[in-house]
Amino acid sequence: MAQQERALQTRRQLVEAAASVFAERGYDGASTGEILTRAGFTRGAMYHHFASKEAIAQEVVAAQIEALRPPRTSVRLQAAIDITLTYARLLQTSDVLRAAVRLTVEETSFSQSRTAPYQWALDVIENVLREADAGGELLPGTPIPDLAQLVVGSFTGIQLLSNLVSGREDLLHRVSVMWNVLLPGIAVPGVLRRLDTHEERGHLLSGTQGDADDV
Repeated sequence: MAQQERALQTRRQLVEAAASVFAERGYDGASTGEILTRAGFTRGAMYHHFASKEAIAQEVVAAQIEALRPPRTSVRLQAAIDITLTYARLLQTSDVLRAAVRLTVEETSFSQSRTAPYQWALDVIENVLREADAGGELLPGTPIPDLAQLVVGSFTGIQLLSNLVSGREDLLHRVSVMWNVLLPGIAVPGVLRRLDTHEERGHLLSGTQGDADDV
């Protein structure tokens, strides 16, 4: 294995180990000692890649950027739906993403801005919705920035409630319901009939890195 590849693997293992601890204990409850124990590395190996526990936490939070990658679908409203379904499924399966969300929502000594991940999501969703509007998929007069705020805010509240009620086991269903209620008020009828909001699509998307056959 090349040295660079080994370094990347070590860094990835440290992030995954840290994420599992952050997801369970939160930022303040996590210790670098426990992170190193789970990763199986020395403190020197950690400091070669990360200057502090906070630096690892920052990388965990940044993992949300990849999870928000818009899929390649010609119907851009479907892309907005797919982003939320993929993100929901990853919250059920990924320690890294669960930890990233916990680091963002909890009041702790972690100093990174908690608004940044929401702004990333808003930017992605708003851009996709603007593409949908340009393609004639949205009803005339749909307020794009307000709609993006509604989608991101609704998803955020839904995933928090789902976590409290069921440990996110019902999250895909809740996201599907969100879109089924929202779409008739924003999508033109011809597009509405083509959209797939079923929770099963979230399982498919998470197995194909967010890109599934177009609808």
